[in-house]
Amino acid sequence: MPEEFVLQLQEIGKSFFGTTVLRNVDLSVKPGEIHALVGENGAGKSTLMNILFGMPVIKDTGGFDGQVVFDGKPVKMESPRHAMELGIGMVHQEFMLLPGFTATENIKLNRELTTKNPVSAVFGKDFEKLDIPHMREDARAAISKLGLSIEDWVAVAGLPVGYKQFIEIAREIDKKNVKLLVLDEPTAVLTESEAEKLLDAMRRLSEAGIAMLFITHRLDEVMAVAHNITILRDGEVVARMPRNEAKVERIAEIMVGRSLEKTALPKRAKEPSDDEIVLSIEDLHVNMTGERVKGVNLKVRKGEILGIGGLAGHGKVGIANGVMGLFSSTGTVTKDGRAIKLNTPFNALDNKMAFVSEDRRGTGLLLDDTIEVNMALTAMQAQNKFLKPGPLKALRLADTKSIRKFANKMVRQLDIRCTGPTQPVRRLSGGNQQKVCLARAFALEPELMWVSEPTRGIDVGAKALVLDQLVKFNRDFGMTVVMTSSELAELRKICDRIVIIYEGKVAGVLSPEASDVEFGMMMAGETLKGKEVKVQ
Repeated sequence: MPEEFVLQLQEIGKSFFGTTVLRNVDLSVKPGEIHALVGENGAGKSTLMNILFGMPVIKDTGGFDGQVVFDGKPVKMESPRHAMELGIGMVHQEFMLLPGFTATENIKLNRELTTKNPVSAVFGKDFEKLDIPHMREDARAAISKLGLSIEDWVAVAGLPVGYKQFIEIAREIDKKNVKLLVLDEPTAVLTESEAEKLLDAMRRLSEAGIAMLFITHRLDEVMAVAHNITILRDGEVVARMPRNEAKVERIAEIMVGRSLEKTALPKRAKEPSDDEIVLSIEDLHVNMTGERVKGVNLKVRKGEILGIGGLAGHGKVGIANGVMGLFSSTGTVTKDGRAIKLNTPFNALDNKMAFVSEDRRGTGLLLDDTIEVNMALTAMQAQNKFLKPGPLKALRLADTKSIRKFANKMVRQLDIRCTGPTQPVRRLSGGNQQKVCLARAFALEPELMWVSEPTRGIDVGAKALVLDQLVKFNRDFGMTVVMTSSELAELRKICDRIVIIYEGKVAGVLSPEASDVEFGMMMAGETLKGKEVKVQ
């Protein structure tokens, strides 16, 4: 007789270096149930799944409190392999495929089928031959369960991202013992039609008795397939409900609702207005995987702090990356009446714009270089700053004294915890690395600064300092700031207006004082479906 629950998480708690990220989380899933786990970025969803899947980061940071019960038995997840042996499959946000391998080889990796031969009869199983025909047969069966029609022997490297996501899922459902499938944002990189195929596949897997934990920001998908819904906020379960009692706007309101400590910001000499538009964006399309922009129209007032918010995968991050030339873009962008040439970062820099990337380690920093080099390099290249005088620009040497002076100033001003400006950036904490990114942008003395996810992955104290510095530069130097963030509370704390992006377009513009209901409905795309939401 099957157990009532395939999974029970009981009073799960987790802290990272003194910061609590999960607190007394309970969650239960029955066989065949699709259980949606929703919450804002930073709510604790990924940490909870890392605990369930035995990821090394949990053990390496002191373990966790509480108990995991799987198939009616308490278990201690030692590793991902242990989780898989128990019957748990997981599809991560980041692809875990080998691009040089075929679809079949990726699906059967570490579970290859073999056949005996004369050599293996003498020397043992290690010398058996791969049973390619049966492996391909299994792969085709797993792919067909997802309603996908692709050649099983095609190399993964040449496939569209949506197909790669399906192969990730096919790999998990090919495992004969799978009882619980964890899907972490599986539709983030899928087109609308591909996402619908996946939801149909999830329904079929559910009917076959496979339980699923479905982590997503797309609430319409939750309403389409989930049987039950758990909402996390700030590391705690704040609501549970069956789908038939849920409404999109209610889920969204609970996700983002919290007490907002709005402190009075310093006054400006002149308040921003529609009479002075510093930046105009028309029909912007950005081809950024997972954050595609599909026709954004936006005007930025001179001297304001404009927030850009929305759920993950809807395009909010793509706007800054497109305007600054990091991803292929089309459309019209003008600053102070002058057209900005897209797809060329130097043109954006020449027009007095700077960018603090959401990917500080991959794009924002030279990790093996020093703090001072990271702070000065872009200004040296784009503006010829921090260089000694000389007859030929190409032969001018770095002015190490001026670089050191600026770096020391930024270390003090931003409270960068380091051994000195010559310390390699790789050895800094995430929060201090983020401050170095800000210092590099400030070195350009921009008129308009794009800041993308400025507080992601940093502690509360560092968050407050980063936000305070953005306000300071905005007030003291009149710098226009466009801040993209998944932290709605932070946008509401320092922004003059907040643009909400849904499915690659502007859903509307709200005042920071707008209600949680208004923000929740707009983030769920209700304004694009005909519901009336008051905008500013």
